[in-house]
Amino acid sequence: MNSAFQTTPLVSVIVVAADSGPTLRECVRRVMECEVPLELILVDNGSSDGIPQAIERAMQQEWRLRPVYNHANLGFGPAVNRGAAQARGEVLLILNPDCMLDDASLRRLLELLKAHPKAGVVGAVVCDEQGAPDRASYRRDPYLGRALRSLMGQGEGVNIGGEMPAGPVRAEAVSGALMAMPRVVFENLRGFDEDYFLHCEDLDLCRRARDAGYEVWLAGDVHVLHGKGGSSRHRPVFVSWHKHRGMWRWFRKFDPAARNPALSAVVWLGVWVHFLLKIPGQWLRLLRRKAAPVAGSA
Repeated sequence: MNSAFQTTPLVSVIVVAADSGPTLRECVRRVMECEVPLELILVDNGSSDGIPQAIERAMQQEWRLRPVYNHANLGFGPAVNRGAAQARGEVLLILNPDCMLDDASLRRLLELLKAHPKAGVVGAVVCDEQGAPDRASYRRDPYLGRALRSLMGQGEGVNIGGEMPAGPVRAEAVSGALMAMPRVVFENLRGFDEDYFLHCEDLDLCRRARDAGYEVWLAGDVHVLHGKGGSSRHRPVFVSWHKHRGMWRWFRKFDPAARNPALSAVVWLGVWVHFLLKIPGQWLRLLRRKAAPVAGSA
């Protein structure tokens, strides 16, 4: 392996960990098995599980692994921005720690970026362990009317219904669980808006990319396994709080309905009432998960 390869990776994969659990090890292993010249920037947001440090120790001879320790949970977007600031690749691949990438999928994403010079963001169809696509892989801007239709399960909502496309299609937004984009585009957009902590920053980035004249594409023929993150399972109310904060911020930034003060007040109230109504169910599911190992060992 020559020194030029070591200093000029084609892709910088950025993975943000925050007590992400053992799936992080498998995520890192899959990335490192890819044959595309890459570097993996592992950004740790103050994890207490010790897994990022264990990965670094186990791979201390692997020059492609570049750990970054924040020593606090800065949020997803700020952590990606800090990883991107150290990236050397022409392409950034933002990858959740519970997403399992493979070489063929990575190569297909790079092909799409090359085939569409105006492409600013390319996403993939992220799926659960049964292969069912996450509807958030293929989305529209969450304007108020669309969000209400999604909430009520009526009409054309935020997530696009029906079968997932079999090939590449233009989209308004894709899932932030996996996003490939030229580094120059990310830099031109000044990265993620750091006033989001978790959730909706991907919608924001896709919207700003389109407003800047770039295209957003979904690679419908690329399916990537996406599990459920450890942070979401263990801190559901914390995650839900920030999700609702993100929804409110996106509304205030981009939705024309926010210009109406009375309507804006109603939306603010609706967002936080919705958050409060979800808390009992989240706590109940968390208690059941905690009790399950005890019941199984009896």
